[in-house]
Amino acid sequence: MKEKSENFRIYLYIIISILCWSFSFIWTKIALESFPPLTLISLRLVLASVLLFGFLKLTDRIQKLDKTDLKLFFALAFFEPYLYFVGETYGLTMVKPTLASVIVSTIPVFAPFFAFVFIKERFTIINMLGISISIFGVYLIVNQSNDNKTTSAFGIALVFLAVLSAVAYGLILRKIPKKYTATNIIFYQSLIGLIFFIPTALIVDLKQLPHIIIYPKAVGAILMLTIFASVIAFILFADVVRKIGITKSQVFINLIPVFTALFSWILFKEMLNSLQWIGIFIVILGVFVSQSKKKQCLL
Repeated sequence: MKEKSENFRIYLYIIISILCWSFSFIWTKIALESFPPLTLISLRLVLASVLLFGFLKLTDRIQKLDKTDLKLFFALAFFEPYLYFVGETYGLTMVKPTLASVIVSTIPVFAPFFAFVFIKERFTIINMLGISISIFGVYLIVNQSNDNKTTSAFGIALVFLAVLSAVAYGLILRKIPKKYTATNIIFYQSLIGLIFFIPTALIVDLKQLPHIIIYPKAVGAILMLTIFASVIAFILFADVVRKIGITKSQVFINLIPVFTALFSWILFKEMLNSLQWIGIFIVILGVFVSQSKKKQCLL
């Protein structure tokens, strides 16, 4: 009974995380109407760090980092939030939320390959098949014939930067000592992330800041991104990854494009052409094929 309760809690956590991240593509698109990408991310991290610090201080759960673990935490923050958010947020200025979420759903496809390279996990024929199917699906999405203003090859490349950063993040997260709670990990990840973001934002966005027009809906979107996508989703997902592992937890990322497409349709009446929908289904098929339990080793 206790085991069933624990399993229910784990999968409830991950579903909540996926719902938050599915909405994050839409919230980001709204927030970008007022704020430049790097400024937007920096604001998210400042607010997230303040919220997490307040929670940890009030509950007396804050943990000090050991000097020996600093390298791991800096590497963690460099890949996510820094590279991940740069790729995702700039990518969303060039592609639709639904298409970006489909590309992000390929994270569990590429994870086994990088796991083989860096931690020597076996790479299978099924993994390779899944990658090939998903790449073909993305090709169909990118090579649309009539919506070039909302999708670009460079935008796709930026979202793929987010995908690779998320894979690297997952590998580093596995090496973080178990003594640190998920909330502390996300707090230090956000705080250290500001070391990368603030100087970059000042260099890139400084000239745009005096001309920013702040819309109330953009402010609301930042608050939603901070509370749900930057704090709640990351804490719950980090806790799940440490309990059931990267492969099992990342399978649920497959659901992101489904939820994002649904939310985009409801909120923006976003329509995709038939070729894009075929590409979406092919990408998702490739993701699920790559998760097959068959163990015919390729490498």
